[in-house]
Amino acid sequence: MANRGYDVVVDVDQEGDLGHTDLQEDLEFHSSNFENTPSTRTKIQPDANTSGFLPAPASSSSSSRKHYLWTLSFYAQAFDVDTAEVLRRCTATLYPRANFLDVLEGNPDLYGPVWVATTVVVILFLTGTINQYLASEGKQHFAYDFKLLSGAAGLVYGYTGVVPSALWAVLKWYGSESANLMECVCLYGYANLVWIPVAVASVSTINILNFIFVALGFAASAFFLLRNLYPVLSSTEAKTSKILLVVVLLLHAGFAIAIKVLFFAATSPVGPKTGKEAGGGGGGEGEKKGDLLRMLLRV
Repeated sequence: MANRGYDVVVDVDQEGDLGHTDLQEDLEFHSSNFENTPSTRTKIQPDANTSGFLPAPASSSSSSRKHYLWTLSFYAQAFDVDTAEVLRRCTATLYPRANFLDVLEGNPDLYGPVWVATTVVVILFLTGTINQYLASEGKQHFAYDFKLLSGAAGLVYGYTGVVPSALWAVLKWYGSESANLMECVCLYGYANLVWIPVAVASVSTINILNFIFVALGFAASAFFLLRNLYPVLSSTEAKTSKILLVVVLLLHAGFAIAIKVLFFAATSPVGPKTGKEAGGGGGGEGEKKGDLLRMLLRV
């Protein structure tokens, strides 16, 4: 029946006789509401409940973003920062108010350390060259010494890459679970930022001032490193952590001394020749010219 508004439907014959049918035993009456049609949307609820047994969306997305060492996307993860974030980390390095590892917020990068190290290399070459030019006092012809550039690159890149990697390997050897290679390299990379103003200030030929500037740079960068590395180093045994702190301090002191000796010292092994060596070369040319003049006079 297509009519609406009926609560009970009974099927009878044309004569209206129910015959010998017992309504209470053979017939079943069911209440029906034709207005309420079954909805298929109710089937979504079981699916939503069973989804709790599946991996979380975050874990599934992280597994789909698995990167391998030989792929470019693996290294792109270390450069996932913008200029504003790099500047914020540089400010936190020069004005340390909080632990630098907290500033990183679990996202260490190599973009800042690479550019900071490159800037330090160029600045050391320029300021070291200017320092040597001022030290020559115009007594002889000055020539650029590109050994300063290669020396600065080897010193800065080597120290920034090798020392934190070795420190991380030692911490892993002693069972430290808080050590992270990227964080160690990032920490040492941003610590080099202090050498930019130190190099600019050390252009002068006053040796005592250069010692003071380098000492201040060493103190500031060493404080920055020890303050942020102490929570990581303290995860090892007490004796081991003290030894590692002393080793870190000594290596950083050697790095500062190398900067002073190679770039801002009159006795630098890659600096200009001394007056004696320069005079010796000039004397040889004078003797040759004198011999040539005496030969001409004899003729």
